[in-house]
Amino acid sequence: MKLKDKKVGFVFTGSFCTFEKTKEQLKKIVEEGADVLPIMSDHAFELDTKFGEACNHIKEIEEITGKKIIHTIQEAEPIGPKHLTDIMIVAPCSRKYNCKTCSFNNR
Repeated sequence: MKLKDKKVGFVFTGSFCTFEKTKEQLKKIVEEGADVLPIMSDHAFELDTKFGEACNHIKEIEEITGKKIIHTIQEAEPIGPKHLTDIMIVAPCSRKYNCKTCSFNNR
């Protein structure tokens, strides 16, 4: 898939141990020419962990994308109705999260 000129919502969730690898992928997407809208869950935005301080992750993500991170429900509400993204990437996306949110259930 070509990402040049695509509006990509990139959502960081709280699997902190994968943030460094996830930021590498974010850089690649930006380098491909995508217009990236950074989004973080509350925990990803606020919590310091053994994998780094939240403020450092925020600073790096904002430097990579050149945009402020959306991190509240109020900030995120217009994304869908205003068609602010062409695609959304949730990363990291654990199997547990993915299974909870998919529209079908493999029984």
